[in-house]
Amino acid sequence: MKGNSERVPNKNMRLFDGKPLYHAIISELLNSKYITNIIINTDSEKIKQDANLNFPSVIIVDRPIEIQGDFVPMNEIIEYDINQIESDIYIQTHSTNPLLKHITLDNAIKAFIDADGKFDSVFSVTRLQTRLYWEDGKPVNHNPNELLRTQDLPPVFEENSNFYIFTKESFKKVGKKRIGLKPLMFPMNKIEAQDIDEPEDFILAETLYKVRHDIR
Repeated sequence: MKGNSERVPNKNMRLFDGKPLYHAIISELLNSKYITNIIINTDSEKIKQDANLNFPSVIIVDRPIEIQGDFVPMNEIIEYDINQIESDIYIQTHSTNPLLKHITLDNAIKAFIDADGKFDSVFSVTRLQTRLYWEDGKPVNHNPNELLRTQDLPPVFEENSNFYIFTKESFKKVGKKRIGLKPLMFPMNKIEAQDIDEPEDFILAETLYKVRHDIR
């Protein structure tokens, strides 16, 4: 977690339903029946202090200066973390997905384990069945001369970045990447997959969160 955010200032510590945004995902991870250790990699002393106070069981990893900044590839941060903490399976989530449920994560982890080696990684996706076009106006997934109902179109899947499940072996085998050579795509509900990338996303996510928890 970065202390500073380019598009949504102080995003991780910004109040979300009265608590810092990152509290939502940490609380869900703590409720998982499979996850045994939770790691926060951060360059922020403020986040570190808040996490130590509110989530004492969480492991804090100080982000080295060489992998700090807005232009450092996420895979470099993941590589650093998995070299610090040994585990059979690693899961990456983001604080910017506050509606992600621990039940969804547990189902994805179980699917990965039950596959018994058929897949080397898992990543969350959102199913899309709508008419898509390339920038030049050419259709992606449909024939404009055949106006099929959208529900009859072949689905495409958006990588929604809510979570990634992988092993150290699969990460290294594909050149330090969280998606392996034999990934399982795990579909998610659109609302649950809501991401916070822009200021208006924060408002939308908080509204959806309050509706889910029936907060007035």
